[in-house]
Amino acid sequence: MGCGWRWGLAALAAGLLAAARPAVAEGVRLEVPTREGVAVSLFWESSAPAEGAQPGAGGMAAKGTVLLFPGAGGGFGRVVDGQATSRNFLVRSARGFIARGYDVAIFGKPSDKTELGYADRVAPAHLEDIHAVLAFVKARSPAPVWLVGTSRGTVSAAAAAIREGNAIAGLVLTSSIVSPDKPGSLPRQDLAAIRVPVLVLHHARDECRVTSPREVGEILRGLTAAPLKKLLLVDGGGPPLGEPCEALHWHGFIGMEAEAVQLITGWMERPVP
Repeated sequence: MGCGWRWGLAALAAGLLAAARPAVAEGVRLEVPTREGVAVSLFWESSAPAEGAQPGAGGMAAKGTVLLFPGAGGGFGRVVDGQATSRNFLVRSARGFIARGYDVAIFGKPSDKTELGYADRVAPAHLEDIHAVLAFVKARSPAPVWLVGTSRGTVSAAAAAIREGNAIAGLVLTSSIVSPDKPGSLPRQDLAAIRVPVLVLHHARDECRVTSPREVGEILRGLTAAPLKKLLLVDGGGPPLGEPCEALHWHGFIGMEAEAVQLITGWMERPVP
């Protein structure tokens, strides 16, 4: 008798072992048509495990979808092994949102731009792109959508919240742009037009000159029609690395990413003033 039966048993054991392992979802890069001849790159990862497993944390459907707007020039880096590679605070925290039962969509760059500047983020073309991506995300998942921006991404998120009205569940602004000399700075936008719950999360030690903690209160004062609004000033994490406006400094909640995600999702699940 040959050794074929041994190979058969080994293959069967390997198959059973693979079946016993928990299925893990991976993210994908998508191209979403927005304007004529233009598409926006979108990173998507579902909180549902891979095919054959139960969706969401604890077998439940997703609690919501977070549409994330990274800062700087935008984008989420390359997608390697199902993960976006940018060092941006929201991008590197994406798995934290997944772990807490949220689908994740990361807004990338439009095909007609190499980066998104301040003025670009309040331009009609950008808002049209966001509108199309939001419709795409809603078609992909029925979960309520929260817009979440960080740094320059808060310009996009706030502008979109003004345009989209009650089409979104709420807005989260982290490391917000508050310097009055920047186009789209939050205090310069029509914040009174936002009529959904808003969380403003900011690091008390943020040293970036365009996101000074001393000026963040202007955002809350402008949100006169928001049904609920909350400012959370945090002081933790570290050690900071690089320049004050970069992703691995206090500006990017370095060393406290998990805590920041917990604060964000906890408030989204139970918004309080």
